[in-house]
Amino acid sequence: MSSSTYPPPHLTIDPALVTSALELPGYKIVRNIGVVRGIVVRSRNIFGTIGAGLQTMLGGDITLFTQLCEKTRQDSFAMMALHASQLGANAVIAFRYDANELMNGVTEVLAYGTAVVVERIV
Repeated sequence: MSSSTYPPPHLTIDPALVTSALELPGYKIVRNIGVVRGIVVRSRNIFGTIGAGLQTMLGGDITLFTQLCEKTRQDSFAMMALHASQLGANAVIAFRYDANELMNGVTEVLAYGTAVVVERIV
């Protein structure tokens, strides 16, 4: 099964078990599965670009771009969680986002981390 699906899947790992830290308090790591990722490449549409251009004239939050960025991050996060669960993980540590502009108006957002299997410490 491919991990680059669109639209992105529903979350398959509890978001509470995804952390930017190297450990999860209350859990012990019992297996390290390896690096997992979710990649989304998005472009702005002409209407969004025009609308955002008008918003820049007024100043403040450019909500059209904010919404696009937030949706892209959510999608890449969900794809990363799917990749981790497909490999047998139930948590992700050392989670990060990265973004790169591939060409004018086209951006890649990468969510990545280390997939692990954790058990609750009793």
